[in-house]
Amino acid sequence: MGGYPFLKGHGTENDFVLLPDHDGAVHGALDDARVVALCDRRAGIGGDGVLRVIRTRSMARIDPALEGRVGSAEWFMDYRNADGSIAEMCGNGVRVFVRHLIDEGLVPAGAPVPVATRAGIKTVSVASGTDELVADLGRPLLLDSSTVTVGNASWKARHVDLGNPHAVAFLDDADDLGPHGPVGPLLDEPGYDHDLYPHGVNIEFVRRLGPAHVAMRVHERGSGETRSCGTGACAVMVATADADGASRNTAYAVDVPGGRLTITWTADDRVLLQGPAVIVATGTTSL
Repeated sequence: MGGYPFLKGHGTENDFVLLPDHDGAVHGALDDARVVALCDRRAGIGGDGVLRVIRTRSMARIDPALEGRVGSAEWFMDYRNADGSIAEMCGNGVRVFVRHLIDEGLVPAGAPVPVATRAGIKTVSVASGTDELVADLGRPLLLDSSTVTVGNASWKARHVDLGNPHAVAFLDDADDLGPHGPVGPLLDEPGYDHDLYPHGVNIEFVRRLGPAHVAMRVHERGSGETRSCGTGACAVMVATADADGASRNTAYAVDVPGGRLTITWTADDRVLLQGPAVIVATGTTSL
């Protein structure tokens, strides 16, 4: 059986299988079963999700519903969670996606790279003086409060939308960053707000460490607990900065189990996510 190419990459240990499918000829309508097989950490390559690297015009042919919604960006990030479900955006993923484009010379050297996603165009650039990448995730929506319930425990949370939904729950200093084990989208938990989160929600448990410095753990819909979540870290930063009354352009350090991300909410209402993006392996697979 012939194989097809893949890459493995991560951003603060939020890891992905990348499928170079530039003209949409290899994978067609990428199905749930293949995504699940690729992300399987024992029988597959392993990852929190799959990033298909495809030209926007080719993606629009595969999914006509995207026609007219993805702008003029050449490249489209077709992102799937580990369970095969489609996600609108991935902040760590879009940096890894652009790292691949830069490494392969598929985008002009040194120029900001616009990437089309189901949450609109996100622009990624190389951080000055570093090898890290900065993703402009656009304008955040700071919305209503909600409640996160796991078993018999509940936490007040802030609903933040960054193209995908997040519930940011602040913990007491004595808490150990929330519950361990499977949490997922909480669709079956008592008190889950189906009206507020009709498509599930990513949940961040947050503890303050100091001025403009927090630590978090995240449970992502469709993937469970992950080592990091870029949009989740940005949601945490926005909710924390709002609670702190922090001035715009204040850089927050957000520690995740897989490392540290630096996030700035700018004066013109943009959220900038800076962090590493690393390709660790390439190969071919028959999965």
